[in-house]
Amino acid sequence: MACLPVAPPALRRWLRHGLFVLLCLSLGYALEKKVKSKLGEKVGLPCCHEIPISESLHNYRVYWQKNTTEVVLAYAEGKEISKHKRYENRTEMDSRNFTLWISPVEILDNGPYQCVVQHLRSSRNSFVVCDETVTLFVTADFSKPDITANVSANSCESTEMVVSCSSHGGFPKPKISGTLNNVSVVWNVSWVSESSLSPYNVTGKLQLNVTKDVSITCSVEYNGFAKSTSLLLKKKNDCVFPTVPPSYNVITASSIIIIIFLLAITLAARYLPRHVCSHRCKPQDSAEEGVKECTKPPLSCKVTSETSSV
Repeated sequence: MACLPVAPPALRRWLRHGLFVLLCLSLGYALEKKVKSKLGEKVGLPCCHEIPISESLHNYRVYWQKNTTEVVLAYAEGKEISKHKRYENRTEMDSRNFTLWISPVEILDNGPYQCVVQHLRSSRNSFVVCDETVTLFVTADFSKPDITANVSANSCESTEMVVSCSSHGGFPKPKISGTLNNVSVVWNVSWVSESSLSPYNVTGKLQLNVTKDVSITCSVEYNGFAKSTSLLLKKKNDCVFPTVPPSYNVITASSIIIIIFLLAITLAARYLPRHVCSHRCKPQDSAEEGVKECTKPPLSCKVTSETSSV
């Protein structure tokens, strides 16, 4: 039976420390708090401690700060000792669980906040009860996407066009996705914003070669929300085919047929009435009295009879 080699003590210590660091990191990510709010709403950022019934706010010092550098507000011994001017008339803190309430929410409020709670044993002796970070994600709705199509080239077989999808006034930085006849397409996207904490205007473009009518959908996605628009793109069918003149042989054959037809009509008009007349005036019996005689008018016959005595 083979024995596995024993790891040296230094390696074992390194492995233990590595596992401890990974455990701390995983717990930190698991305990990270996230709060979402829309522009103009009221939102509460939870802290990490709640005052027992036997105590009051006078026994604590509380700091709410943003990005670890900007003090939003601070309380000591039950009194507000500091508040940032940007949060004036927009913030208040719960006196029992230290929840920070912000109303109305602005885009600039987006980001991480830190709640630090200290317990005061005396005016000079205190210790940290908790220190926790909560991240506020502010969302501003984008307008409904507007889809436009500009034809760049057109032929009987296909139509080349540039399709644009635009939306404005939202936050945070969005993504644009879409489909063409239920098949995903990739947009060429551009954004316009004054800063990373300002509303965004977004535009996506597609170059298409359309051979038939197609349905296109554009979706603007941001912070778990989405706005979509669909449009039916129709291929232009304004083709004009040139008229091909008949060939020389066709003209000649048609002329001969027309001439023959006219001659036939002329001959029929001249000879057919005379034939009919002679047929009608033919004597039936030579022994009869009288002699029948036809005149020349084409459409009528004149009959005369003479009598003689023997």
